[in-house]
Amino acid sequence: MLAWTVYISFLGVAVLMLLDPAHKRAARMIGLVTALVGFVIALAGTLQYQAGSGVLTICRVPWIPSLGIAYHLAADGISLTLVILTGIAAVAGILFSWNVEHRVKEFFAFYLALIGGVYGVFLSFDLLLLFVFYELAIIPKYFLIAIWGSTNKEYGAMKLALYSFVGSAMVLIGLVAAFVVAGANTMSLFELAKYPFPESFQYWAFPLVFVGFAVLAGLWPFHTWAPTGHVAAPTAASMLLAGVVMKLGAYGALRVAMTLFPLGLKAWQNEVGLLAVIGIIYGAMVALVQKDFKFVIGYSSVSHMGFVLLGLVTLNEIGLSGAVLQMFSHGIIAGLLFGVVGRMVYDRTHTRELAVLQGMSLSSAIPFAAVTFAIASVASMGLPGFSGFVAELQVLIGAWHAFPTLAVLAGFGILVGVAYTLRALQQAFFSEHVPAVEPRTHPLEAISIPERFGAVILIGTSLLIGLYPRLLLDLIVPSFSSPLFEGLRKGGLF
Repeated sequence: MLAWTVYISFLGVAVLMLLDPAHKRAARMIGLVTALVGFVIALAGTLQYQAGSGVLTICRVPWIPSLGIAYHLAADGISLTLVILTGIAAVAGILFSWNVEHRVKEFFAFYLALIGGVYGVFLSFDLLLLFVFYELAIIPKYFLIAIWGSTNKEYGAMKLALYSFVGSAMVLIGLVAAFVVAGANTMSLFELAKYPFPESFQYWAFPLVFVGFAVLAGLWPFHTWAPTGHVAAPTAASMLLAGVVMKLGAYGALRVAMTLFPLGLKAWQNEVGLLAVIGIIYGAMVALVQKDFKFVIGYSSVSHMGFVLLGLVTLNEIGLSGAVLQMFSHGIIAGLLFGVVGRMVYDRTHTRELAVLQGMSLSSAIPFAAVTFAIASVASMGLPGFSGFVAELQVLIGAWHAFPTLAVLAGFGILVGVAYTLRALQQAFFSEHVPAVEPRTHPLEAISIPERFGAVILIGTSLLIGLYPRLLLDLIVPSFSSPLFEGLRKGGLF
């Protein structure tokens, strides 16, 4: 059943490409229905999955038999968590993009192609297949930004694409090397995870593959594409970039680099942890001084993804499960923040400058946007009751067991995060200082019904997981007992 999340997405692309360009409403409905069906399938597949049952094979057929390559789709609790995230983000992104008027069918076609690629990555257990879907997710990103973006869109699209392809090249080199060293007869994740790669090989293969994936996760100092890409991207693309695309990098780092090269991970654990913490603090400090509203959220994503990467290298169950939960939580919260800033504010005011927004009395002009951003801000700061609290708490506890000093520094990053979040909230919506700006002659467009639905979905999801995190943790935690992580356990890494 879960395989249809991929198929239905690309089927939606095919239907959209056959549609008359004049039928804009039909294009929106096809996009929404396709995303909804994909989410329903993801949810149904997750409900059928028995927590603790290991990896569930969805389908496996020979693809390139001479090389031992198969079309192998499977899922465990980690995959399912991120598949659910993708479904929610896809639906919310379309609701926030209901106002798109330029080349509507092409917009939603690229959007659904991106979603299909993301589903494919999370469900692939053959490394070549995973890499193919990974690349399929990169191409639509470029066009979504280059065609429908705003500020410096060509530059933002090209920078994102170049960083992504450099990372992909690093990953491909590492995968080919692993394939050859293991005997050149399979690309199965299960089989390669069992192979005892020499320690000398793992020492250079791990950082190559891990960093290659982590580029897309915003690992410092390879993060600079993220704020630029987020700012240039249209609202839906920003939501997907922060919500699910950055998770592809973290997922690949966990699923491939850490699984195949546990000895390499052990050798580089402290260095990766340090880079993650630098990303947490650096992203927060830079966000604190930004004048562009969207740049604040862009650097916020870099900071929050640092917690994901930090949790991964703690190599204890609580830190690892916290990292996966943080992927889900950040995907929901960042999507909501970009939805408010990109669609509710920027599309109506045509500015992202905080100094200009101060004089617009947005709390009274668009109160729903103000309330939504306030709730999203609280969630982003990691206050109890929202998903971010549980996720970051687990990462910090796991980090304290692994490297206490880095855990303290990460905690400092949280404090800076509170500062930049409150600063942006106050300046954009609740400022008492009114600078010299031209008064509005017309009231701002009211928040539309689709936007309200999209915001409610994301807020409700963060609250649900924040109040009852077992819904996901019962899926995530048993997954680390899978044979895929046997190498990590044998190495005494967790």
